[in-house]
Amino acid sequence: MTKVSDDQQKREGGEEGQRAEPDGSSEPARPSGSKPSRAGRDLPAAIAVGVALGAAILVSLFTVRYVFIAIVAAAIAVGTFELANAFRKAAGIRIALVPVLVGGQAMIWLAWPFGREGAVTAFVLTVLVCLLWRLRAGAKGYVRDVGASVFAAAYLPLFASFAAMLVPPDDGVGRVLSFMIVVVASDTGGYAAGVLRGRHPMAPSISPKKTWEGFGGSLTTGVLAGALSLALLLDGQAWQGVLFGAAIVLTATLGDLMESLIKRDLGIKDMGTLLPGHGGLMDRLDSLLPSAVVSWLLLSAFIPG
Repeated sequence: MTKVSDDQQKREGGEEGQRAEPDGSSEPARPSGSKPSRAGRDLPAAIAVGVALGAAILVSLFTVRYVFIAIVAAAIAVGTFELANAFRKAAGIRIALVPVLVGGQAMIWLAWPFGREGAVTAFVLTVLVCLLWRLRAGAKGYVRDVGASVFAAAYLPLFASFAAMLVPPDDGVGRVLSFMIVVVASDTGGYAAGVLRGRHPMAPSISPKKTWEGFGGSLTTGVLAGALSLALLLDGQAWQGVLFGAAIVLTATLGDLMESLIKRDLGIKDMGTLLPGHGGLMDRLDSLLPSAVVSWLLLSAFIPG
């Protein structure tokens, strides 16, 4: 990664050039004339986008549930473009875009019929192709570029393949809904608590406005959502739902902090501008990606398919 000067950070929307939201994420780019909410984001636009995305997921799950895998695959393709573009513009790092895109789609779609074996096999082959793909550009920056390519392949499609693996069991709709409901509840509870009562910074050097009060809100709503989801959608036990909710809140929070670190290292505010009120699609995937892995692991242990 690269370090940027204070002046460059201001120009590119770095620490001094950006606002932060109460939950700690940086403020997405706002169209001219739009009104920010008290929390610093264009809240009506953010809500509208969130509702539209949620509606698309619900329609897919309650019609042909495997369409959800197509939604995941499309989101990961867009997220890969955003990440590669951010790395190239901010740090001169060139992700092997074609191998990561093609290999990423293979990971997600092979996870459907072949499970972990399909996803991991596609990942290993993607890494091999990335190593070979970068040979033509010579030695300068080889380790840097290959490392970034392998990181992108693992962080996006490999993690996302675990979301795809939630679909095939007979109760796959309930598994996907439980995963999504807890992540949304965690994000919403943390956002509300951060706006209303946020006082004590949680990780000031990473995300200055993320507070312990916001994390408490996330934990409260996430645990409640987990307990209800597993009991009502998957015939699980209440204690399993509590553990599930707490684990997803933790991974969602850590995922948000990890992307904040990536953006600070690059000296950028958002990964993109695709979603009004949110930033780029990657700015919405940050909490979902690690949570998908933990969701699949815990649901496989608690409620075997």
